[in-house]
Amino acid sequence: MLNSKIPAGPLDTKWVNYKNTCKLVNPANKRSLEVIVIGTGLAGASAAAALGELGYKVKTFCFQDSPRRAHSIAAQGGINAAKNYQNDGDSVYRLFYDTIKGGDYRAREGNVHRLAEVSANIIDQCVAQGVPFAREYGGLLSNRSFGGTQVQRTFYAAGQTGQQLLIGAYQALERQIALGNVTQYSRHEMLDIVMIDGKARGIIARNLVTGELERHFGHAVLLCSGGYGNVFYLSTNAMGSNVTAAWKAHKKGAMFANPCFTQIHPTCIPVSGDHQSKLTLMSESLRNDGRIWVPKKQGDTRKANEIPEEERDYYLERRYPAFGNLVPRDVASRAAKERCDAGYGVGTSKQAVYLDYAAAIQRYGKIEAGKRGINADAETITQMGKDVVKEKYGNLFDMYAKITGENPYEVPMRIYPAVHYTMGGLWVDYELMTNIPGLYALGEANFSDHGANRLGASALMQGLADGYFVIPYTIGNYLADEIRTKAIPTDHPAFAEAESKVRDRIHMLMNIKGTKTVESFHKRLGKIIWDKCGMARNAEGLKQAIKEVQQLKNEFWSDVRIPGEINEMNPELDKANRVADFIELGELMCIDALNREESCGGHFREEHQTEDGEALRHDDKYMYVAAWEMKGDHEWQLHKEELNYEVVKPSQRSYK
Repeated sequence: MLNSKIPAGPLDTKWVNYKNTCKLVNPANKRSLEVIVIGTGLAGASAAAALGELGYKVKTFCFQDSPRRAHSIAAQGGINAAKNYQNDGDSVYRLFYDTIKGGDYRAREGNVHRLAEVSANIIDQCVAQGVPFAREYGGLLSNRSFGGTQVQRTFYAAGQTGQQLLIGAYQALERQIALGNVTQYSRHEMLDIVMIDGKARGIIARNLVTGELERHFGHAVLLCSGGYGNVFYLSTNAMGSNVTAAWKAHKKGAMFANPCFTQIHPTCIPVSGDHQSKLTLMSESLRNDGRIWVPKKQGDTRKANEIPEEERDYYLERRYPAFGNLVPRDVASRAAKERCDAGYGVGTSKQAVYLDYAAAIQRYGKIEAGKRGINADAETITQMGKDVVKEKYGNLFDMYAKITGENPYEVPMRIYPAVHYTMGGLWVDYELMTNIPGLYALGEANFSDHGANRLGASALMQGLADGYFVIPYTIGNYLADEIRTKAIPTDHPAFAEAESKVRDRIHMLMNIKGTKTVESFHKRLGKIIWDKCGMARNAEGLKQAIKEVQQLKNEFWSDVRIPGEINEMNPELDKANRVADFIELGELMCIDALNREESCGGHFREEHQTEDGEALRHDDKYMYVAAWEMKGDHEWQLHKEELNYEVVKPSQRSYK
């Protein structure tokens, strides 16, 4: 049933051969074909700009007041590309291999190799758009290291890479809007997919300002709506990030793949209390120069600067000498949790570890003194080192200081893992099409490129690869057969039926008139999922979580209270729609995690680990993509896409 459409032939020629043989749409026909794009982050904005440039009629939808507010702006550290600027042995194959290994051998070879191939083109595209990547003194683009690699391939713009890349994509999008090729709908949220004759033919969207429901036709629909990390309530995601667009597609028949594969980022500011509704990410780029440690003595209450070097445990360097502080995120996160659970945590909560820049400041200070040819004293060396660190990471240090009230140039940062990214998402084939004809998913909304764990700096790479360099080819393979399909009027019965169902659901929510806030349900859901399907999972906890989420769903639909009216701007109603979808997703996440009786990447089943606490895979039973089809309330059917490794030989992951 699941046809991944991976092209035949050697791995390194699959994409080239595909592009040479896929169907084309001539320019005159493109002008009569309409494409809907949901979401205007990096994947959506780049796809809309690229398709508009090709001549398609494009409509874009975002629930923010501007495409520039998409959550892609929050990505800090960088974007990977196999350009080998450092001459340190990087190559397309190395990036491909690191990504497959980093994902613990649970990703498709064909998709990942294509991603590595087009990565270099992304950098050229963004430089041409004016993205201000950091540069070396001689003018060449600068690179830094990220987790899971032994080369420097991450391009960056200080600690605001996502923002700068989004501005580049936004400029390209705005140009197409000005030319009339793209129509932008801000403050609009997609609430259903319209299906006609088994194909995706449009959407029902709600105008979030007026509350009106609108019908929009498209020959194809692209979902670029990001990930579902906010199912945990506390995450590094923007407060508005949600799963609704993908979940509506799932309820219309699109399969949801690997929902239990969620990523915990090791470098976040620790939780400070129950008042919080969001967590703050400190970029993984900080692990490039920072050293992570805890005291060697359990329950040590001394301040960090009072603990001498010989009484510090640089546990990542100790356990993983080959990669040190640059092990992948899942490995670093579990190691931090293990140290804190064992009683070595720091800070008032004891749920934190130190990220220390003292050594980096001294190293950079001495290099700077050498470059200037001066015999500097210790104080001058320290100041010069701070200046270099400020140039590379200054906005991140400022952010930490504002949130915690501590100066990270003087004392180590305190960090702890937090929910960040989701590797699961809608199942798509090689062309990025879901199992519903005409319905595509790009970027974090799909499952395709990261396996069970994403390497740092690969999210921006995948979003732009899908939008700029993949979908412009693959969508033509579908639309070439749609040129005889005239635009379907939105008074078609399928549009009327979809709108009626959306309206009924909204009225049902508003008529509950219970006693509890939407926020309270979201918070309770997040605690269930974090405690029992978070950094570690076990069968008993997952079974409990499934029952608890089912009970929570019943309570939500009988006791939630939504103030305001339907036909007005009503953020609580918007949130209720999203939380209702999160609750259903939470149940599926736990079902998927319970089904996968192994540990791999971000999915750590406590019953399946090696003697030294590492993830233990069972390739003989679980080397497949778990694609779930919704059959009804609390009922899903599992479909398996077997993963075949022709080039890389799966082995026990080791970063030692």
